[in-house]
Amino acid sequence: MEKFEDLTLSREFRRAVEDMGFEELTPIQARAIPPILDGSDVIGQAQTGTGKTLAFGIPLLEKINPKMKRVQAIILCPTRELAIQVAEELRRLLLHRKDIRILSIYGGQPIDRQIRVLEGGTHVVIGTPGRTIDHINRGTLDLSDVRTVVLDEADEMLNMGFIDDVETILQRIPRGRQTLLFSATMPKPILDLTHKYQQDPEFIRVVHKQLTVPHVEQSYFEVREGAKLDVLCRLIDIHNLKSSLVFCNMKKRVDEVVMHLQARGYVADGLHGDMTQPQRDRAMNRFRKSLTEILVATDVAARGIDVEDIEAVFNYDLPRDEEYYVHRIGRTARAGKKGRAFAFVVGREIYKLKEIRSYANIKIQRQSVPSLADVEEIKTANMLERIKAVIDDGGHHRYVSTIESLCNEDYTSLDIAAVLLKMCLSADEKEPLRQERRVRETDRQEATKALRINVGRQEKVRPKDLVGAIAGETGIPGNLIGKIDVFEHHSLVGIPGEIAEDVIARLKRCYIKGKKITAELADRN
Repeated sequence: MEKFEDLTLSREFRRAVEDMGFEELTPIQARAIPPILDGSDVIGQAQTGTGKTLAFGIPLLEKINPKMKRVQAIILCPTRELAIQVAEELRRLLLHRKDIRILSIYGGQPIDRQIRVLEGGTHVVIGTPGRTIDHINRGTLDLSDVRTVVLDEADEMLNMGFIDDVETILQRIPRGRQTLLFSATMPKPILDLTHKYQQDPEFIRVVHKQLTVPHVEQSYFEVREGAKLDVLCRLIDIHNLKSSLVFCNMKKRVDEVVMHLQARGYVADGLHGDMTQPQRDRAMNRFRKSLTEILVATDVAARGIDVEDIEAVFNYDLPRDEEYYVHRIGRTARAGKKGRAFAFVVGREIYKLKEIRSYANIKIQRQSVPSLADVEEIKTANMLERIKAVIDDGGHHRYVSTIESLCNEDYTSLDIAAVLLKMCLSADEKEPLRQERRVRETDRQEATKALRINVGRQEKVRPKDLVGAIAGETGIPGNLIGKIDVFEHHSLVGIPGEIAEDVIARLKRCYIKGKKITAELADRN
């Protein structure tokens, strides 16, 4: 295995890598860093967790001229979470280089702050496509001196509909640039992009067998579609899980699963692309702080999740792409801990599971669906273990006289113990409901009014563009934004009535897709 010390790096970057605790290069780093340092275009087929950020980040920063206060490199990411993650990784590399300035730009953050930093001189920009184009249209981001472009997780930008935006950005950058593309998969539109914008790129592909997750106990259950929720709940109860990540393929499915889990008394939250950025941040913060036991997410929204104590990952829907399976289960068993991964298989999906097992070179054991009796038996056994622990710890003797008084009333000690056990188990079942009521109490929203905004499909506006403008530019919390309808020439956005006038006033200073916007109260009918 090659080591970082074998690379020709400046002393400051070598020290930073040592401080980060890295010694050996990952395969993608060993193969990508030398050609990138040499100035070649590179295509890297690698997943999250293979070290690709350092693979392009180290040579990219090595080439920056700190004396030239201009943007010299730009990294495009599909989501805000990934942009932040990449920026944090690069800042760790710059621990001993204070003369290089980087900036992450994305929706949901006040654009004025980003403009001030850009005007002060920035060398590297890490941005989402939408906000990057916004800055270009405003004239606040000049790409004429860019020497290196990185497209990170290009397949996700394709899935999220950003490829047109990416091409618009690439067309604004000088042709003599170095273009680096990293993607977990290589669908035809991505390959077309490489042919169009790269010059004789070096293709680097990580071997699949290096992507397995050895500390994860993997199981699958053959279930009916309508039984998935019951099986999910039973597994959570049987294993007494306090932190679970549930993956669904569609945003609508995420909302449905969250709703049903909450109705059953579980403390659950959702995470998908149609949520506003503040809503996503809130869901992630609650999950990190263990205020939420179950986080239900789509693959795209889950990018950037880095929580060490996830006990189990559920493939509620099998992923459409085999590589995503490894992405998903890699969210558990972090920091050397063990984890569990469960997959629900419906009908002919068993063939998809076989493809996943063959592709990733992993074993996924079949298990029988637990019955209600199994769940009850496990819960009772867990409660008995807790009772034994309390007895062993002592301190219960002051309650003996109370029990003796009941025994004197012709109740047997066995009956008393059985009733207390029943009461304890019932209390355990009701506690999630009480927690969920408290959660819902904090989530109440006031009656909304509709704002009519003068941009729509003609300007290629999407709901998230409107959310970014309203939540990010005006400072209004994203979780207060209601239903959004996008029409040909305008859009309707739900806003709490008492702040509607304030939002209208603040939006007078905002732009979407380069167009100055106006807003007024409207009637959805």
